[in-house]
Formats: sequence, C-alpha cells, structure tokens
Amino acid sequence: ASVDTSVRMTEAAGMERQKGFVNGLLRTIIRTGRDMVSLQDPARLNTPEWLLKLWIAEYGLKTAADIATANMAEAPLDISVKDQSTMKSWADILEATCLPSGSLRRPSGGNITSLEGFDDGMWWVQDASAALPAQLFGDIEGKAVVDLCAAPGGKTAQLAAMGANVIAVDRSAQRMKRLAENLERLRLNERVQTFIADGSVWRPRDPVPYVLCDAPCSATGTLRRHPDVAYLKAPRDIESLIEVQKRILRNAFEMLSPGGVLVYCTCSLQKVEGEHQITSFIEQTPNAIRLAISPEEIGGLSECITEHGDVRILPYMQAASGGMDGFFIARIKKMDI
Repeated sequence: ASVDTSVRMTEAAGMERQKGFVNGLLRTIIRTGRDMVSLQDPARLNTPEWLLKLWIAEYGLKTAADIATANMAEAPLDISVKDQSTMKSWADILEATCLPSGSLRRPSGGNITSLEGFDDGMWWVQDASAALPAQLFGDIEGKAVVDLCAAPGGKTAQLAAMGANVIAVDRSAQRMKRLAENLERLRLNERVQTFIADGSVWRPRDPVPYVLCDAPCSATGTLRRHPDVAYLKAPRDIESLIEVQKRILRNAFEMLSPGGVLVYCTCSLQKVEGEHQITSFIEQTPNAIRLAISPEEIGGLSECITEHGDVRILPYMQAASGGMDGFFIARIKKMDI
C-alpha cells in the first residue's frame, strides 16, 4: 500500500519519469530494510558527534557507548520523602520501590500531581542522583547551610527537611518563584531564607559551616530526561560554564567558616566540569582538603566512588533498577590555617 500510494503521489506531482525509480527504491527497502536497520547504531546516531568524542576521550569507547545507549532509555520517576521515617509507608502507597540511597522509585508516566501526598506536601520529585549531595553533610539540624544555585529547590527542600536553617541563593527570579512555590507546598518555607543573587559574588552576613554548590553546568547527565540538551549545547558553552563554575566554587569556599564543609556537584558527564575542576581548585587552595565519600554514605553504591573519593555516576550504573542521572559530587573541608 505504501509503495502504491507513493507511486501515485509521484505521478500526481508531475514526476511521471521518476515513477519507476520510486517504485524500485521502495520495493528494495521492503526487501532489505530490516537488515539495514539492524546494522545501524542508534546510540551513536542519537548522540552529537562532538559530545560522543568527548566521552570516548574521557572514559574510553566502551563506556562512552554504554552512556549513549543508557541515554536512550526512558528514566523512571524518583521521589524524595519529606519524613524519611515514613519512606516504607509511602513506597506502599505510591507503589514504589525503596532505593538503598534513600529515594523512592516508580515507573515513569502518569499525572504526578494526582498522586496521593503531592498536594499535602509529603514528597517531591527528584532523581536519585540529585538526592545524594545533601546527604553528605551528616547531622545539620539547627545548622546554617547555604544552598547556592538553589532553584528549583529539590536540594533546598532536603536540607530543610533535615532540620537545617537554609539560605537559598539563585540569580533567576523566575526559578526562585518556583522554588518558593515548591517550599510552600512542602510546608518547609519557614526554614528557608531566599536571595535572588549571583552565586559567584553573593556572601552571607557571617561565615557558615556548610555550603552546597550545585553549579550551573552542561546538564549532559540528564539526557534521559532532557534529550534536547545534547542539541542545545556546543563545546563553546562548556568552556564558558567552566569559568562560571570556577568563580562560584571559589566564592562558595570563601564563605565557609574554618572547619566548614563544601559539597560541590554538577549533573554533567564531562570531567572538566567535575573531577578536573575540583583537582585544580584543591591544588590552588592550600587550606582546602578533599573529604573522601564512602559507599555507605550513598547507599552502598561503591561503583560510583572514584579513586580520589569523589562520586561519579554514569547513566548506565544501577541499570537493573532503572539507572541514574549522570552526576559528579565532591566534598571539601576548609582547614584553619
């Protein structure tokens, strides 16, 4: 039917002499099309060449291919529960699975706002990878924590739910409006102060013991959820982001009190926005030391711990349970010198 219709359309378009060509071409596709498709590499074809080359250079061909393949799978829906003691109860209610890292996971799809507990502010949507950084401070109840580049507020909500007095900073007024709406739904707004400001220059009135810096990045670790990101970014964008990250990282460290702890993270797969950024910073900062992260602190995900004690999550990791967004996390302590 497709061949016949196409030939008729060719004739109707005044291309009488091309009818035989169209007929022959389409019949050839019918005979050999399945074999042609089976020989293609969907992961490669659906990843911009410049980005795939970056991953090959940094991780090797096999890992780069695994990343590209994982990015083609639909991401599950991950949930952070406001009261961790009720996690198992909410898993039953939401028909979700409890992940060792502390998140709930259910298959993607459906109207999120119609799920039980959403309107009551009992939980919020947050990928399991993004839920890890806030957990690396330990006991922060009653302590001041600055959350730089905070909007839309998933990590802010985590910190507030852990009992911290949170100072949330973001330069986007529109995104901060969304953060405020989320906190109001979750009934956590009383524990959070908000500032619309540039994280590379803003400082709190007094030094603080904890800073969470979720730096702006290329977001290539989230391609499962946002496949358009790969085509909206270019190498020059990463270069400019690296400079922004450096300024924010430096400012974040400077606002720490002696003995304070900084957690730096990005949802980028490029090491220049993660591992290399942190290594360079520590080499240039005499009173900065890396605090190694243990597998136990991130739900036993030992495959995600680097040789330096940072966290590097690749999208194909934990594939059996649905994978995770690509992420990098490092923890730094400010020494008193």
